[in-house]
Amino acid sequence: MKKPIATLMAAAGILVAFADTSTNTSSTGAPTAEKKYPWESSIAAGLTVTSGNSETLLGTLAIGTARKTPENEYAFGADFAYGKANSVKNIETYHAFGQWNHLFSERLYSYVRGDVLRDTIADLRYRVMLSPGAGYYFLKTTNTFLAGEVGPGVVFRDIGGNHENYATLRIAERFEHKFSPGTRVWQMAELLPQVDRFQNYIFNFELGAEAAFTKTLSLQVVLSDSYNSEPAIGRKRNDVKLVSGVAYKF
Repeated sequence: MKKPIATLMAAAGILVAFADTSTNTSSTGAPTAEKKYPWESSIAAGLTVTSGNSETLLGTLAIGTARKTPENEYAFGADFAYGKANSVKNIETYHAFGQWNHLFSERLYSYVRGDVLRDTIADLRYRVMLSPGAGYYFLKTTNTFLAGEVGPGVVFRDIGGNHENYATLRIAERFEHKFSPGTRVWQMAELLPQVDRFQNYIFNFELGAEAAFTKTLSLQVVLSDSYNSEPAIGRKRNDVKLVSGVAYKF
């Protein structure tokens, strides 16, 4: 009885060794390189200064990194903007986000996203948004994608000194098209209504274009709009920024 068991164990060991060898070598016996999915990171900075009849200053800084594998997609970023007009501060925002997508198929995925925003001019001391949900790639090719996302969420914020926590619904879409490596256009829209009071909502929109100078340097132009239906007292609902800058990829 021991001999057949030993024979089976030896055969199993040979099969495991063969399977391991077959996944790490080519048909010629040479080892094959495992496919890597590196992080793609960039840092972008913009500066606008005018003097004379009007004196203005606008500086922006954005850092982002992303990684895509067949099963998971990760994206993290942070940005900062500061501006003055005639020695009066008119822009000061801090923003950071993170999103993880888990793909069930080539097009269907689940996601978890978090955003943190501070806008001193809008009297928004902080706004934290957390949302899990589902997404779907309506269009997904090598150079182009169009995705829609929907899910529940929760918002924690302090606006005008008032602390608020409420449930929200996140409805979003993302689009990107690459003309060539380093040259692309993209667009994003996101609606966040309060579940039990839809007249209280936030709408975020972004439209951007990037043109490559070299493999690592490019010019970016980004139009962003953030609309808050119920801002702090004495503040406007809409915040629009048009920013151009230079991006470095690493």
